[in-house]
Amino acid sequence: MTVTTFTIDDLIRNQNPFAGHIVVRPQQIWGKSFPDVPSINAHASNAVFDAVDKVSKGKRETVGLTITAEKGLGKSHIISRIRHRLQTEDNSLFIYMSKYDNLNQIKSLFLQSVASSLRAFGSQKVMQWQEIAAALINEAKQWNYTPQQYINMYPGWLSQHSTKAIVHLTESVLKVKPEITNPYIVKAILWTLSPVHINYASYWLSGLELAQSQAEAMGLPNPKSEDREAEALSNVRQILDITSYYRVPVICFDELDIADAADNGFLAAQVIANLVKDLYNSLKQGVLLLAMYPRTWEDQIKALPEAEAVIDRLVSDQADRQPIKLSFLNSDDIVALVNQWLQDFYEEYQQTPPHPLYPFDETKLRELGKSRPTVRSVLKWCAENFIPNGTNVDDTAKVKASNTDPIGTWTSTTIHPVKPYFNSELANVEASIDSLMEEQETMGNALWLAFNSLIGETVEGVTIEDIEEIKASTADDGYIDFRIVDKNRKVRIGVTVVQQDGKFIGAALNRLIDYRRFDLTRGCLVRSKNINPGAGLARERLRILLKEKGGEWVSLQSQDIKPLLAIYFVWYNKDSYELTEEEVFDFIEQKQLAINNPLIREILSDPSGQEPTNLTDDGLPISIPQSIATADYIELNL
Repeated sequence: MTVTTFTIDDLIRNQNPFAGHIVVRPQQIWGKSFPDVPSINAHASNAVFDAVDKVSKGKRETVGLTITAEKGLGKSHIISRIRHRLQTEDNSLFIYMSKYDNLNQIKSLFLQSVASSLRAFGSQKVMQWQEIAAALINEAKQWNYTPQQYINMYPGWLSQHSTKAIVHLTESVLKVKPEITNPYIVKAILWTLSPVHINYASYWLSGLELAQSQAEAMGLPNPKSEDREAEALSNVRQILDITSYYRVPVICFDELDIADAADNGFLAAQVIANLVKDLYNSLKQGVLLLAMYPRTWEDQIKALPEAEAVIDRLVSDQADRQPIKLSFLNSDDIVALVNQWLQDFYEEYQQTPPHPLYPFDETKLRELGKSRPTVRSVLKWCAENFIPNGTNVDDTAKVKASNTDPIGTWTSTTIHPVKPYFNSELANVEASIDSLMEEQETMGNALWLAFNSLIGETVEGVTIEDIEEIKASTADDGYIDFRIVDKNRKVRIGVTVVQQDGKFIGAALNRLIDYRRFDLTRGCLVRSKNINPGAGLARERLRILLKEKGGEWVSLQSQDIKPLLAIYFVWYNKDSYELTEEEVFDFIEQKQLAINNPLIREILSDPSGQEPTNLTDDGLPISIPQSIATADYIELNL
């Protein structure tokens, strides 16, 4: 349907598809991504697809590939393209890692990334875990059922046979796969087909500890904390070997260009390069992909001890042993890129523009190509110049905020520079809040930023003077996120976000009630889930916190943490967004994101001495979409 130019111009004045979308976020790697033009830097993505093809056909066992490109040139765009292409095929699994919070425990972090990645849906519209589980059963029992059929059958099996069903299936798998050395990993993978147990199974597979009663009910031993790193590496190798029976694991490491260093002095890219070398040597099959800046490759990878051996594995499929380099955009690329973005935009709003590139001029777009720009700079230019024809660019700065603004309408006539990025991050948070609710360190960082923005303010009777890092020993590190200090240090609140169960919640509460050691006047636990009544030690320490120490348990509600997570991601990516910290803090103040946030105010308010009533009981509040398809019942012969 063709509409008038006036209607389209009105749309353009109120909606800008380019604003806030210049950086690919992990949520776009997994979910709905930016519009993609497959011809742009096709040589890089094709190299990965060719490697998967070689491995799946038995021509190669393991392939290492590295992509190098300057900032904003499209490394994550390429990885997103790879993920979405592989999702349509049934010969591979996709694993993605881009967070390196503790380089000293990289094996544990990698195991968590593997487990989290395999929760994502694969080609059969179920979790990749469930695809592998179904393949294991089909081979062991000589059946040919889909993962969804097994998901539908499991409740009946478990109702009739209890856990004997899983024990029987595990034994059947081990008979045909005697080389699998850890039967518990097989058992946990098979548990992922049970809608009731999927969250606990994937949690255990990520190396984290279940409540003892839940672990015993599922027949899974909890990991031993003293050798968790060693266990993590062993388990991740076993998981990847099991997946490789049926799919080619494609393992991507992104966002490696950070300055964080491990205790041994190695930077993130160097730590991951050594990990990839170990994986290359030990995996049965797979494709390993790294993405980094050229300078990171030259200054860090080539400086590694035994660098030649590492490089041979990081670029094993390149004849010249050099990384795959991304190209800057040319005029044709820019026209194709902008055309694709606009096509998706106009289709979404059921509009037909006067021409495909409207409101841009093709000649001007092609002129941009002469400067060999990056993808990011082109999208930024489009965001700044997305105005109806005949409108002055300066006038567009003085427009009302979009009525779809999720945090309300601006009182100012000028759109805040942080706003489009906040809105974009908020949409990403909304799409992935279930998994984010398990990232307790990320939520702790979001709270830290919010309280830092309130320094000098008085909220709930507390005048915030400083937000202090807890100086603790290695054994205590990570249990208390930060300390809120009021004027003259009359109030010192230790805050910790704890979503994990098992020994971790007990250990965290043990630190939180040690006021003298950590210089606290109040301990504050932030958590969304009940503490298991059977966790006697944790329950006793909670009683001490609430009844004897005057501490508090604040319920972590998703609607309260969402805006804080969104603005934290903006702050974390401020350099990529070309924003200053002052602009981010100004936005927090103007929109009152922190001072009026119920979670922030509850942490600062006088403790009630009671447990919250609005907690979840499932232990792992992760929603799993399930098909309503039915399946024929299978009689499980025990």
